Formats: sequence, C-alpha cells, structure tokens
Amino acid sequence: MYYYSTRDKERAVKLSASQAILKGLAADGGLFVPSVLPALSDKVSLSLSYADFAAEVLKPFFEGDELYDELADICRGAFSFPVVLNELKDVSVLELFHGPTSAFKDFGARFLAFSMEKLLVRKGEKLCILVATSGDTGGAVASAFHKRQNLSVKVLFPKGRVAERQRRQLTCWDDNISSFEVRGSFDDCQRMVKSAFVDPSLSGLSSANSINLGRLLPQMVYYVYASMLYKERTGKEPVIIIPSGNVGNCTGAYWAKAIGAPIKRIVLAVNANTTIPEYLESGEYKPRDSVRTLANAMDVGAPSNMERLFSLFPSYEEMKENVSAWSVSDEEIKKTIVDEYRKEGYVLCPHTACAERVRLDHFDGEPVIIVSTAHPAKFDTVVEPLIGATVPMPAALADLVNRPSTFTEIGTDYRELF
Repeated sequence: MYYYSTRDKERAVKLSASQAILKGLAADGGLFVPSVLPALSDKVSLSLSYADFAAEVLKPFFEGDELYDELADICRGAFSFPVVLNELKDVSVLELFHGPTSAFKDFGARFLAFSMEKLLVRKGEKLCILVATSGDTGGAVASAFHKRQNLSVKVLFPKGRVAERQRRQLTCWDDNISSFEVRGSFDDCQRMVKSAFVDPSLSGLSSANSINLGRLLPQMVYYVYASMLYKERTGKEPVIIIPSGNVGNCTGAYWAKAIGAPIKRIVLAVNANTTIPEYLESGEYKPRDSVRTLANAMDVGAPSNMERLFSLFPSYEEMKENVSAWSVSDEEIKKTIVDEYRKEGYVLCPHTACAERVRLDHFDGEPVIIVSTAHPAKFDTVVEPLIGATVPMPAALADLVNRPSTFTEIGTDYRELF
C-alpha cells in the first residue's frame, strides 16, 4: 500500500502511510489518497471490541508500513470511549460525541496523535502541528495532542465565529498547545495553514485537519461499524446522512462504502454554504467565501476534501451518481431542533439538525442513519432557548469549559504564527 497526492496524476511520488501522516499535505499542495481501496477483511467482526474492530479495518491501509504491528495498541489508546448507534422512533442516530471533547473529531485527532507520537519518538524528531478550526477540530486536536512527546500544536480559529463553549475548549490548554484567534473567517485560517506548509523557509510542520490522512482513516472505521451494526439489527443497508463542512467526514464514509461496508447511499447535509449542492446542480465547481450560520462548524465555502472526492469520482457523471447534497437554512435548523425535542425529547445540535432536516425532506420512511457530530451542550446559546430547557454538559466538557482561557489575537498573515 502506498499513498500519492491528488494532484500527482502520474503517481510519481509514493509515500507509506506513516510518511503521509507525518507530512500532512503533499509537497504539490494536494491531499494524500491510497493507491487502492482494499476490500474489507473477513476478520472485521462486530464480536470484536471497537478498538480491535478498528485495527482490523485499518490493517490493509498500513500494509508494509512501520505502524502495522502497532495498530492494535494505537487503536486501544485512541478509542477509549463508546460509539453509539441510538435507535429513535423514526431514525437511527450515530452518536459520535462520546469522546473527551464531545465531538466526532476525537476519533481522528486521537488516532493521529497516538500514531505521530510513536513515529516521532522512534525517529527522535519533533513536529509542530498547525490546525485551522471552525469549531470542534481545534479542541479535539488540542486534547489529543496535549503533552504528547515531540509534538507541539498551534490552533487557529476565526474571531467571533465559534460558539463560546467551543472557544473555551480551544483556549484552555497550556504546555505544548498555543491558540490563535484570527481576525477573519475559517477559510482565512485554512489558507494560512496551507501557506505555511508551502513556505520553503519553514520546516518541521504538519497538519491535524481533515486534510491529514491520519484523521481520515479512523473516520472511515465508524461508518463500517455503524452500517454493519445497522444491517445486523434491521437486515437493511442504510442511507447515511452526514452534516458536512470540509467534507472529510463524508470522504471517510465514501471510502468505507468503497471497501465493502453495507451502505446504500451517502448524503451530505450542508448549511447555507452551498458550494457542493450548486456544483452537483450545475457541474461547475466554484469555491467561495464562507457564510456564517448556526451550524458554525460547517461554515466552509472551499471544502479541502473535495480534492479527495474528485479523485474518487473523477467525472461529473460519477459524482452525480454517487454524491447527493442538500442545503438547510438557519430557520429550518431551529424548527428541526424544536420539532425533534417535542416529538422524542431528543436534543439535536445544529449540525445534526441539518442531517435530520434532509432526512425528513428527502428520505422519510427509508432506512436512515443520521450522523450526530457534536453534543448539543456545546451549543447551549442556540439550543436551550429553542427547547426551553437546560442541556446538561458531559463531565469531560464541563471540565474543559471551566478552565482558564489563553490565546493570542492575530491577523490573517500566517507569518504571525512564528
């Protein structure tokens, strides 16, 4: 198994999984993708613990790699919290918010941190991780990398554009973690990170955004797990509806389907940032500036992982055949949160509400899993006034938001980070 850049059509540069993970972004600015998407092993079984299940799914992606024999240990360290497929009256909800920062990004961030630490300690090298965040990524990365050997992290987040509890999660760290509030949008933060990577005067940098292969591979695993579990329970292959911003999470789902996970279809739920639905409608891909919404972690106008989807589905016809996307407005988000709470007493975060809205409008009555990407307590200022009730915080989240906050405010020039 090797990895090559989405921009390297000749596959001239071939890296191992470990090399791709440490590098983050390819030298040509592209994203690493596997040379082949290998079929699921028959050793992948629901009788395994989730950590051991993950290791079996991932082994073919590390064939011949120095981390191959370490995968079980890495997965047991990284996935020390449950994956929950919650059965509601009308829909199954894949709850990915039971990790230490109450967001799905704990899966990828922790796998990446454990993997990088093993590699760097072995090599006697150090890395500085740059991460742009529109909400949950930074907190998950900071938590996962805090006090990890041979690693430091710089977290960039847009000023005034993350929920207060998210902001506190991004800025409550010390030691090897530094936080930067950027006077700009998430897309500005993302551009800063990419600019730093291609600056020849800077070295020893890597990424923990979903552009990093080490984030994406573990995100693939929970779609294999959830679809197998759903099929075991119902006998049916589910449609999976995923709240989408930078499109890393759904790319993991497409890879899961490609290797044999029993998934009927993958659907993207986006907010008012309509780059992808408009592309699917017109055939013309036009990234643009992001628009602020209640589902702030999805406020992305130029999704980085579209390069990986274009690599997987090279023609517009293939893309149309495999990718569906619908946009959900802030008013629809609010209505969906209220309606679901009244109907089931179940509280949706704004991002999960986008997925549920798409289900209700386009897939009602079909076998569906909606993906819940964050705990609703992270969005108390949005959710609590709508439902007229307090959403209790998970203990781990309460600990983080009550810590002292430390950060540096900067402009949109990446050189201010160094």
